[in-house]
Amino acid sequence: MPGETPMDWNRATAEAAAIAGRWSEERGPGGAIVLFDASGIKATNAGGYANLELSVPFTPDTENRLASISKHFMAATLLLEGIPLEAPLGSLVPGLPAAIGAVPLERALDMTGGLPDMMEVLWQQGIPYTASLEREEVMALLKRLPGLCAPPGQEMAYSNTGWRLAEAVLEAQRGTGYRDALERRLLAPLTLRVSFPSDETEPLRDLATGYWWDGLSWRRGRYGMHFSPSGGLVASANTLAKWSAALLSGAGPLEGMLDRLTMTRHFADGSDSVYRLGLVETRLGQSRIVGHGGSLPGYRNHVLMAPDQGVGVVVLTNREEDALWPALTVLAALLGEAPPIPAALAPGLYAEAEGPFWAELGADSISVMGGFERLMQGADGGLRSIPSYLDIFLNAQSDTVLEGRIGGVARRLEKVPGQTPLDPRLIGRWQEPDFGGVIEIRTDGTARMPWPGGLGAETRLTPLPGGRALAELKHGPWRHRPCLWLQADGSLRLASHRSRVLHFRLQNVPDHG
Repeated sequence: MPGETPMDWNRATAEAAAIAGRWSEERGPGGAIVLFDASGIKATNAGGYANLELSVPFTPDTENRLASISKHFMAATLLLEGIPLEAPLGSLVPGLPAAIGAVPLERALDMTGGLPDMMEVLWQQGIPYTASLEREEVMALLKRLPGLCAPPGQEMAYSNTGWRLAEAVLEAQRGTGYRDALERRLLAPLTLRVSFPSDETEPLRDLATGYWWDGLSWRRGRYGMHFSPSGGLVASANTLAKWSAALLSGAGPLEGMLDRLTMTRHFADGSDSVYRLGLVETRLGQSRIVGHGGSLPGYRNHVLMAPDQGVGVVVLTNREEDALWPALTVLAALLGEAPPIPAALAPGLYAEAEGPFWAELGADSISVMGGFERLMQGADGGLRSIPSYLDIFLNAQSDTVLEGRIGGVARRLEKVPGQTPLDPRLIGRWQEPDFGGVIEIRTDGTARMPWPGGLGAETRLTPLPGGRALAELKHGPWRHRPCLWLQADGSLRLASHRSRVLHFRLQNVPDHG
């Protein structure tokens, strides 16, 4: 029960102060770290700047974009509104394509719905995430999507689309907008200051500017798309800690809510998923922890709670760097748990024998079809994630083979041989029939991917065996690496962790003479 195990607040506060102190020493962007229990805030630390241009300090009361930490606010609102989560999306929102309409709302929210993520669908068509797009424009594209990434319930694949649709569900079923429902159901009763801006152009008082490092200097982060309940909320670290304390204590409208949000969810085969309703459940040593990360260009955040001990930590930053590890380090100090041991890996590129699934190991991390996670040493000698987004358990069967489960699916990954040649069947000009995007693949291993105005984005492909290759698209601080995957019917499918629905048809094979 909360309060029975003594917490080491002094050690955790010292750990947080050391992290915030480094931000101040760098004289760059910063952040705030707030420790809390079910009764409220216990300790705060902050460092660095909320705005570099004006040298405004980052404090625990600085407003910050919460990014995907926003999700469980929407989940709580849906539950309080009595929306039937088991209902198919098509019965709740009119005009959806049949495949999307058949997905239950609960699977759309727990990341097992197979819904394509709209940001990556747009990026694969040459529309970057910095493009200014209104909600109606994004929804119009969503209603034209040709299908799903995977059958509902098969795997956990992160997508913001279900949370975009949840906003439409509220409007269609309750005749109210999310901003009003959130204020009425949660923010007003709990006296919390949380904003829900429509996009990045909406002025907000005391909002930190997001920054990313380009190798030489700090640059401002940009995100042009309409903000949705998937990641649009703005609040301070102190406010998020107060909200989290209310979840732990079950205050007011949040009575029993944390249990409802973290109730075990299952894949279609009956196995458990770590992703719940806007929160992830995992373990830190012997302690059960729940939480979620958040990322927008220039903002990285994490909130972690240990419900059985009734404590937690908030880390909000306006700098493009990992926030999970600082949160884990501080929470481990508080709980008296040993911090996770980072994996020590030999970097390399791996892929399944067939299909678009690939992974690349870094020194202590893994990129799974473009989805990034830090890897830790598991108790059994294998590798595991303490997931920001994706649950991973892997074991090395040999120097060239990794086996395990990723996102709930059994995977066998084989190391891609060096100097793998580009499959000649990929060469040519390919066009997507529904949206008109064009990919040109050349004999020298380069490709021209879709980009606004017909300019094309140039990339050098990384060949994989079996009619596959990886493109690399960089934009600001983010990197997108879709797999170009040759299909049995001769089409070319563009596949990433979050979007696998665009098929291109061969228009012509270039003259190599």
